[in-house]
Amino acid sequence: MPHTKSAKKSLRQDQKRRDRNRAVKKALKTELKKFQTAVKAGDTETAKKEFVAVVKKLDKAAARKVIHPNKAARAKSQLARQLAPKPAAK
Repeated sequence: MPHTKSAKKSLRQDQKRRDRNRAVKKALKTELKKFQTAVKAGDTETAKKEFVAVVKKLDKAAARKVIHPNKAARAKSQLARQLAPKPAAK
């Protein structure tokens, strides 16, 4: 346990940040799951709507430094590839 006044305040701030970051990450994971289920179901219209929602959540999380900006960019790229139509097999 912290002893000094500043250490106690730091602990309170860290707890607030942790709770906020966890809420953002949880919402992001929920949106990702919605997108994944739409893609697996083959529902392109819903998948496109969910893709926009996921990209928005990723960008906000990256802007707030909850996740690394490169991670957000990588995730958006992977999701866009999943959304793209598959080329016909030869």
